[in-house]
Amino acid sequence: MKLSVSLQESNSRGELLLRTLFGWLYIYLPHGFVLIFMGLWGSILHFISWWVILFTGRYPQSNFEYQVKLMRWQLRVNSRAYNLCDGYPAFGLDAVDENITFEVEYPESLSRGLLLLRTFFGALYVGIPHGFLLFFIAIGAFFVNFISWWAILFTGRYPAGMHDYIVSMIRWSNRVNLYMLNMTDNYPPFTGKEIES
Repeated sequence: MKLSVSLQESNSRGELLLRTLFGWLYIYLPHGFVLIFMGLWGSILHFISWWVILFTGRYPQSNFEYQVKLMRWQLRVNSRAYNLCDGYPAFGLDAVDENITFEVEYPESLSRGLLLLRTFFGALYVGIPHGFLLFFIAIGAFFVNFISWWAILFTGRYPAGMHDYIVSMIRWSNRVNLYMLNMTDNYPPFTGKEIES
């Protein structure tokens, strides 16, 4: 998986204030409404894919591509929620964002044994350790986001270290999601750093 959100040279103070005061109305409400239904369809495809993997050892490619596009859309919206980049997040599964890269390699085959292991014990060996750490990282992200908001307001720039922290948290949680959605057999590493493949 490759996930990156580019650090802008400068951030708009006007957009920052507009997102803070009215983002719920013009970004999160319309996108959230559509994403609820897109997510429901994604859940149905996930259920179908589970059975296909169980019997064939392969994730249906069209279902896989849908899930990746859905995650990419959610990333576009979340990047604005964390003020990582300016501009309005594009609607649609096929929309692109020059600030965001999210690529997931399609697996030619998946392990049926790991599929069953994840289904019955995933909460134990993935959810608990990763969830525990991500919980505290998310608390840190709350404070980082608060401080970076003021930094953007006064300097017009998102501090690079804070930007990296938020992107690392998003990257880590997306790796866990990919594993638990049976889109990869690679156990997610306990890091949010970009890993060369």
